[in-house]
Amino acid sequence: MVNKLTPLQLDAIREVGNIGAAHAATVLSQLLNRKVFMTVPQVNILPLAEACDFVGGPEQPMVGVYLRVFGEAPSKILYLFPEDKALFVAGLLINDSEKCRNILGELEVSALKEIGNILTGAYVYAFSNFTGLNMLSSVPALAFDMVGAILNTILADLGEMGDYAVLIETQLTACDLSIDGHFFLVPDPGSLNTILDALGVKNGCQIRSGSECQK
Repeated sequence: MVNKLTPLQLDAIREVGNIGAAHAATVLSQLLNRKVFMTVPQVNILPLAEACDFVGGPEQPMVGVYLRVFGEAPSKILYLFPEDKALFVAGLLINDSEKCRNILGELEVSALKEIGNILTGAYVYAFSNFTGLNMLSSVPALAFDMVGAILNTILADLGEMGDYAVLIETQLTACDLSIDGHFFLVPDPGSLNTILDALGVKNGCQIRSGSECQK
């Protein structure tokens, strides 16, 4: 069950998350032409019904990036990060005289889609590359609203396939600004077991070649 992962299994997911974060930071550093650092402080399991409160309450302005993952471990992904900081990073990408205007115009929307595509794509790539599973992502959709509105719209679809999500907390640092992001992975039935098996972690044990399951 997705709500009964062991510390070892969570550590395995965190390791993959750190690989995705490092890849995303490298691409963003090249794109923004400045140093970007990204880490994964923790991984949690939580009911989808509690997601809204976990990220700051229903009235917290957020940018959400949503996509579907197809292939051997079909899943759904939602990435949330605060509106004001998302606009700041978008301004860095736009790099014009009005980059700090904090307005969601066409340029900002385009920049956020590109950033969201990099962030989510890095994690899908990390899971696919690290596990050897064939995982292909859809084109990300962008939502810009209070977190309650985003979750009511998107998690209604997510909840069709499962009641729990793997939450990978992320922290991105650029220009001395720290940005906390929330990466939700909602596996379709059976997909999480497929991912854990491919990671070499099953039933709370580390699988080692040529040996029995070892705690």
